Amino acid sequence: MKLKPYVEKLESSKEYETFRKENKDAFVVAGFFVIDFEQGRHIHQIDFYAPKSKKVAAFTLDSKVTLQLMNLMGKKIPEELDIDTKIDLDALKGILTDEMRNRNITEEITKMIAVIQTVKGKKIWNVNCVLSGMEILKAHVDDSSETVLKLERVSMTDLIKKIPKQLQAAPNKKPTKEDAKQALSQLQKMEEQILKEKERLQQELQAEHSEVKKK
Repeated sequence: MKLKPYVEKLESSKEYETFRKENKDAFVVAGFFVIDFEQGRHIHQIDFYAPKSKKVAAFTLDSKVTLQLMNLMGKKIPEELDIDTKIDLDALKGILTDEMRNRNITEEITKMIAVIQTVKGKKIWNVNCVLSGMEILKAHVDDSSETVLKLERVSMTDLIKKIPKQLQAAPNKKPTKEDAKQALSQLQKMEEQILKEKERLQQELQAEHSEVKKK
């Protein structure tokens, strides 16, 4: 589905109705999705910015609608997101796969973490994927043109350096299958760290586009 049906589903909930009564000027700023193609465990989240409280209201739509209020990252007010997106969430994997094949990347996408937001007036998808070859794919996709703006592979070695100390004890050691499993286990706990990961992706996207503008 595209973003709009998820927002419409949210708007029919009691949780949203209660929130809207207290925050009439709130507006959509992001969509956050985790799609697990192997285990079928997905997360669909819509974020609103509430000017009155200066907080972000994150609505998770899976199984039931839940709301979590968060402090705004930094001082800059996020741009409003037009919910009439062009790219279907289900088609995002295909867009990335086509670009991967063009660059001779043959692995399959097994898990996808995607954030859509407005950056400098443009709707951009910031996507992190777990690949079957035990690597991470990082990409930016322009929603209106369906163009892949950035595609980068991150090795499992780099990922392992950022996870628990027992793995960091041997930084020069070549990663084993067991190391890879432990690294992927960290990613599979995304439900517990969902908000931190989303903030990191959003900050990364904003920072990179700021650098592009300076150039």
